[in-house]
Amino acid sequence: MNDSILTRDLLDLPPTVDVETAGKAFGLGRTTSYSLARSGQFPCKVIRVGRSYRVVTADLLRVLGLMPDTARRATDAA
Repeated sequence: MNDSILTRDLLDLPPTVDVETAGKAFGLGRTTSYSLARSGQFPCKVIRVGRSYRVVTADLLRVLGLMPDTARRATDAA
């Protein structure tokens, strides 16, 4: 898969994603992703919802340096 398709896919994600999906963006496997989330060491913001973990997509994009232009402009203006 080329980088532009990957970037477009990431920008189309919903507001939160599961840890496994976010882990794939970092090149992490499922077990490692959940282990990092449980220990509080996942590379971006993880929230606990009941028994599951969700990753905030905006933070995922920020850490990956892929903030959409509109979000980047809002951040720059602040």
